Amino acid sequence: MSESTGLRARKKERTRDAIGDAAVSLFLERGFDSVSVNDIAAAAEISKPTLFRYFPTKEDLVLHRFADHQGEAARVVRDRGPGTEPVTALHLHFLAALDRHDPVTGLSDHPEVVAFHRLVFTTPSLAGRLTRYQLEDEEALADALGEGIRARLLAAQILAVQRVLARANWKKIADGRSARDVHPEAVADADHAFGQLP
Repeated sequence: MSESTGLRARKKERTRDAIGDAAVSLFLERGFDSVSVNDIAAAAEISKPTLFRYFPTKEDLVLHRFADHQGEAARVVRDRGPGTEPVTALHLHFLAALDRHDPVTGLSDHPEVVAFHRLVFTTPSLAGRLTRYQLEDEEALADALGEGIRARLLAAQILAVQRVLARANWKKIADGRSARDVHPEAVADADHAFGQLP
């Protein structure tokens, strides 16, 4: 890659982040349904067609934050050490994310993260779009686990466990508890849930 290509890619990524950040700020302030695409384009100081080049749908303006984790479970399975079972690798990965208070685990008490999760979980169109992301992750994980119905069933179970754990953690924090306070319960819940997987 040439230096100019690298600079263009970084500039494009910065523009994408700026648009996404402007959108999320507006959504958190006014609610998803009360903000138009025109409002977001104006706040980001870009045209509407430019906005749609970066984000095909209004929902993607919010859910792009999940893109960093897209395909993560499949990567963990593919990159696991020799002799490590897939479920064990994913369990350890989830525990490490809990220790970091990674927002994807629901165990983050940063006010913006709590508000962001509330926005996603309580807006039907966002929840529906998130389901599509999760189905893509499920397919990638199933492919990493092997072939056939057993791989597909295990992938669905693993991702359901992660989703339920994350939502339970977020709910406790949304109810006013700190991430530090919830952490031991989150670890115990994860140990129990992953222990139920085949």
